[in-house]
Amino acid sequence: MTIAPERSPWRWALAGAAAGLLFALVLFIPASWLAARVAVATDGHVLLSDARGSLWNGTANLQLTGGAGSTDGLALPTPVDWHIRPRWNGITVELATACCTAQPLHIHARPGLRGAAFDIENSRSQWPASLLAGLGTPWNTLQLDGDLALSTQDLSVEWVEGRLALAGRAELQAQRMSSRVSTLRPMGSYRITVTGGATPNLQLDTLEGSLQLSGSGQWVGSRFHFNGVATAAPDREDALANLLNIIGRRSGARSIITIG
Repeated sequence: MTIAPERSPWRWALAGAAAGLLFALVLFIPASWLAARVAVATDGHVLLSDARGSLWNGTANLQLTGGAGSTDGLALPTPVDWHIRPRWNGITVELATACCTAQPLHIHARPGLRGAAFDIENSRSQWPASLLAGLGTPWNTLQLDGDLALSTQDLSVEWVEGRLALAGRAELQAQRMSSRVSTLRPMGSYRITVTGGATPNLQLDTLEGSLQLSGSGQWVGSRFHFNGVATAAPDREDALANLLNIIGRRSGARSIITIG
């Protein structure tokens, strides 16, 4: 009978050192690595500038831009902090920023072979509408001002081979909105409701104000289609004329808004 020789101690030491080095490399991936991945994934529309810390625990200034090569760009007034934790079926991301989240936002990401899914815990947050101007046209022309109050309920978003599947509900209230292209301040307050299902849909309603907005849309596969109407109160037509000309196609006193 032949007895296999024992492995030399130095081989075990080398294997342990390699495992330790790999663990250290993963543990201390810099926050700048994540910032670069976010920029690529969003085609430069979302930037994490001045990123500090690590992939797992970091902070950065969140900035919206018009994309690669754009000169437009606006950042949140306070940094965004994140904490990422592995799970058996994905990762959990905790996001917080002093200006906009009374409680941290929690997102569970579940990667798959053909796409990824994101489960968002029920949450409430409030964001400055002025940040949208950083995205470029048409937001830099409108220069919106006001508060965007976002709430989610049992919201789950899944991308599979470019197709959108959505469950749950999200509501965005655009409160006391005004625009650079109108002298009327504020123009009104509005509600956008997104509801999941076999065909996810979006509903736009006016809560109050002289600018009346309404419309509905649907996601069909990866494409979004929306049809809406904007009108001005009879005594506010002059103050809102420029805005109505920009946001849609004029048809008499109405502006027809079409997307997709």
